[in-house]
Order: sequence, then C-alpha cells, then structure tokens
Amino acid sequence: MGSYDFDGRTALVTGGANGIGAATVRRLAEEGATVVVADVDAEGGRAVAEAVRETGGAATFETLDVTDADAFDELVEQTAEDHGGLDVLVNNAGAVHVAPLVETDVADRDRLVAVNVGGVWNGCRAALRRMVERGAGSVVNVASTGGLRGSPGLATYSATKAAVVNFTRALSGEVGRDGVRVNAVCPGTVDTGMAADVMARQSDPEAARERAAAGHALGRIGDPEEVAAVVAFLASDEASFVTGHALAVDGGQSAVLRYRE
Repeated sequence: MGSYDFDGRTALVTGGANGIGAATVRRLAEEGATVVVADVDAEGGRAVAEAVRETGGAATFETLDVTDADAFDELVEQTAEDHGGLDVLVNNAGAVHVAPLVETDVADRDRLVAVNVGGVWNGCRAALRRMVERGAGSVVNVASTGGLRGSPGLATYSATKAAVVNFTRALSGEVGRDGVRVNAVCPGTVDTGMAADVMARQSDPEAARERAAAGHALGRIGDPEEVAAVVAFLASDEASFVTGHALAVDGGQSAVLRYRE
C-alpha cells in the first residue's frame, strides 16, 4: 500500500461506517494505526471494524453522534485512556441537502449546520485539548469542493463546507506552535452512498452521474480510496510541513469552467 508509518498511533474517524470514512479507516489501519470507527450507524460501523480486524488490522467501533459535544468529549477521553493517546482525528461525518435556498426549510439548514459545522467544531475542540497537551497530533477535516466554489441547489451545504475550510485555516494558526497540524480535504463527486442518493433524486439518475463525471477534468467521479489516500498523507509525518491547507481531491472539478463535451 503506502509508506506511511502509523505504527503505535491511534486514529479516530467519524462517519467511519461507509464511503470516504470507511475507506479512511481501512487505509489508516493498513498503515499500522489503531483506528476507532465512530458513527451513528452501529451496524455499518461494527462491520467496518470487524473487516479490518479480519485482515489483521486493529479497529474498534464506538457509537457517536457528532452533534453531541459531551459525547465527543467522552469518546476522545475514552480513546486516550484505552490507547494511550489520540494521534489523529479525521472529521468525516457529514450531511447533504439538495434544494434551492427558497425551498430549504429551517430544519434542513439547522441539520446541516449541526452536523457539518458543529460536528467538526465539537471534534476539534475535544481532540485538540489532548493533542496540545501532548505537543503532537494531526487533524484532517473532510470539507468539499462545495466549500471552494458555488453550486446551484447546494447553497446551504456549500456554506457549511466553506465554514469548515476557514475553520481549518484559523485552527492551524492557533495550535501550530504546539506541534499540532490541522488540514482539510475537499473531495469532488465521489462514488459513495451519499452521492448515489443525491443522483437518485434526479429525474434521470444515470444522466446525472454522467454530468457529474463530465464536470471533472479527468472525466470521471472519484473513488473513496482516492480521498482516503490523501487523508492518510495529510495525517502522516510525510506532511510534517503542511498545515492550514484545504487540498482539493476532485479530479480537477474545481479547475474546470464547464462540462467537457
């Protein structure tokens, strides 16, 4: 696989039951980390952790609603006690809502803000308390190209992901001198259950998938493993001089100006 050395290190991945989160769990475990899989989806999360163990890796599952700040604090403390510390936090849990702003309910807005912004805030606050105390650690927040550019029908979602991008930048300045790095990845359209659900709501899901693929310079959508590889890099010592960065992992989606014909 890769050449990152996570032996003896512990990583906590939220939204680890599927998609990018599950791929990140697998990748970090393959690189030697002990991974705590956190998700509201207990069945899926346990399955991911069990699959890692079956292949010789180290992983456990813990139920977590990232919008619950106290629960996040408790999980970080438990992880540190069980494994001797927390070295990596990947804030991957997220939610999406596709609709024009005028058709978006306040409840939909509040849900996106609570998960996409509040969840990342809760995780960073809980983890950084430990990491700053130890003088080492790495946080990777999963944002989106929606946080870098506008997309019709995704204004509320884009607002939350833009918040994650700038939150990442601000935090990097707060904790950099304490030996802690904070970065973000901004995936384009990736072949996950969430993306499939969004496309399934379109009048022609297959055409929607083709349009999504055409919107990337590479002419295709991404695989979760491709994002996980970049998360692993940012979390590793190979990225020791990288902090405050929002790295687009989008097959050129944020670079192209129009769909390719």
